[in-house]
Amino acid sequence: MNDLTHLAIIMDGNGRWATRQKKERSFGHKEGAKNVREITKYAAKMGIKYLTLYAFSTENWNRPATEVSVLMKILSKFLHSEIPILKENNIRFSVIGDMRKFSSTLQKEIENAKEQTKHCTGMTQVIAINYGAQDELVRAINKATKVHQEITKEILEQFLDTAGIPPVDLLIRTGGDYRLSNFLLWQSAYAELFFTKTLWPEFSKGELEAIVLEYQNTERRFGGVEK
Repeated sequence: MNDLTHLAIIMDGNGRWATRQKKERSFGHKEGAKNVREITKYAAKMGIKYLTLYAFSTENWNRPATEVSVLMKILSKFLHSEIPILKENNIRFSVIGDMRKFSSTLQKEIENAKEQTKHCTGMTQVIAINYGAQDELVRAINKATKVHQEITKEILEQFLDTAGIPPVDLLIRTGGDYRLSNFLLWQSAYAELFFTKTLWPEFSKGELEAIVLEYQNTERRFGGVEK
């Protein structure tokens, strides 16, 4: 049975879910944020050590300004409301992505959430915001070449946003699309990929458990031959 140390989720479908409910897209994002809480707590109970959630990509800035504004407000509210819940469940908060594009206020809120939960020793919740794997790799290479003449796999990994975090074991995408959308491309080189048509606000603890069980019974070969 495969161990599951690092679970990554592309949380897709908030807007479509809201449209089906005849609501504004912002309503879907708010409900999706609520589901982050439930899935995070359940993942921690399952013994998963790292949960990385794709919340806002480098390409999401291209969305309508009103929607981006709503997403920033939801993120700010999330950073305030979730700290007590994370601490109660012994969950450490972290982020990956380029924080420089966010307002100074939001950057401070992110740092505060990290500081408030730094002593938690259970699962680490990693939120990917203003994150794109290609952008991450370019930033990492630029940093590494300032220090090293020759770049190896091991050296490059030290400069990635996920430095110190193990590779992704299982990557789930909700919402029915079959693509990685520039998410953790390096870290998911040997991840098991699961795609579900369930839209993120409806993705349940039961479905997560079923996918994890299937993953645990999947033979992972890492380039080797079938046993």
